Amino acid sequence: MGTAFDFSAVDIDGRDQPLSEYAGKVLLIVNVASKCGFTPQYAGLQKLWETYRARGLVVLGFPCDQFAHQEPGDEAEIRNFCSLNYDVDFPMFAKIDVNGGKAHPLWKWLKEQKGGLLGIGAIKWNFSKFLIGRDGNVIGRYASTDKPESLVKDIEAALG
Repeated sequence: MGTAFDFSAVDIDGRDQPLSEYAGKVLLIVNVASKCGFTPQYAGLQKLWETYRARGLVVLGFPCDQFAHQEPGDEAEIRNFCSLNYDVDFPMFAKIDVNGGKAHPLWKWLKEQKGGLLGIGAIKWNFSKFLIGRDGNVIGRYASTDKPESLVKDIEAALG
């Protein structure tokens, strides 16, 4: 696979979503969870989406239950939690794995494109973030501890 736009994933409503539909946009891809210390970052992600979507940013949330069982719910519960607690209306996807043999192909590709700390590819925790340029290539990888608002400079540069 050449770029992020070559992948597809099942959205939170069970429909196949080709990422090619976002071609030419800047993507912020995040593995999310409802019961994590970083869960309040949903508010910051939603703010980025609201602030920059007209300029071409799309935030994509990928629920994952691989870290301390912090995303135990099904897709309906996840959608309701995000909507009720954080007014999330950016695109959300069905629960996936980001590490291991069953890792979603998009996440395998993301880790290959941009290794983490010390070049280690594995996703370390929930709310890891990847910024994808309009050309579909990875611009940056950010840790769980990097708050969404700290990405503003990089997002604005990517948007041009």
